[in-house]
Amino acid sequence: MIQTSTDYIRAYMTERPVVAARAALLIIDMQYATGSRQGALARKLAADGSSVGNYRFDRIERFVLPNTVRLRECFQRLGRPVLHVTVGAALPDASDAPIHMRKLFVEFRNHVGSREHEIVDELKPRPGEHVLRKTTVGAFASTAIDSLLRALECEQLYLAGVSTNMCVETTAREAADRGYGVTLVEDACGTTHEDLHQVTMRNFQRLFGRVRSTAESLSELEPVHA
Repeated sequence: MIQTSTDYIRAYMTERPVVAARAALLIIDMQYATGSRQGALARKLAADGSSVGNYRFDRIERFVLPNTVRLRECFQRLGRPVLHVTVGAALPDASDAPIHMRKLFVEFRNHVGSREHEIVDELKPRPGEHVLRKTTVGAFASTAIDSLLRALECEQLYLAGVSTNMCVETTAREAADRGYGVTLVEDACGTTHEDLHQVTMRNFQRLFGRVRSTAESLSELEPVHA
């Protein structure tokens, strides 16, 4: 019997056993353009006299970055794949990107070869890690991530990065609809408004997948180190 809103949200979710040997970590859009206080988004907000980015960049610095680092170290110990997904154009005029993404890429100078497009120093890809560039909000629409994950025999995905309610959520939903078991690592994700973050986490548990903390994720993946 469904008695509470939480019961309703999770009523039809099938809990899958965690199999670390089938897991991969997806780090979404942790680039200077929008994932750093030194990047284009932060500069634009400051120039506009807006304080709306304070929550975003505080959360990235306090939670998203350190927790994503912890997750990556865990996956490295397990010998499991780490995938960095970036967003941006190949060309400075973004003519290679879908129309709805071009203004964002051009205004933030987010194209291959620019500082804004680079992954932040704390998470620079290591040898053996994979980097996929997307030009869309979700990774599955404009990269070969699906074929790569299947080649790597990854069925369970843990997602971290920015922005919770945009690129992280869209990629997570795309993955769920393709049959992957998906976990959003709540305190390793961030966006500009707390309410958008919380609503995304709440809604994702309705059929799409799970929400876990970094500590919970580490404990279930590698209990010996918990």
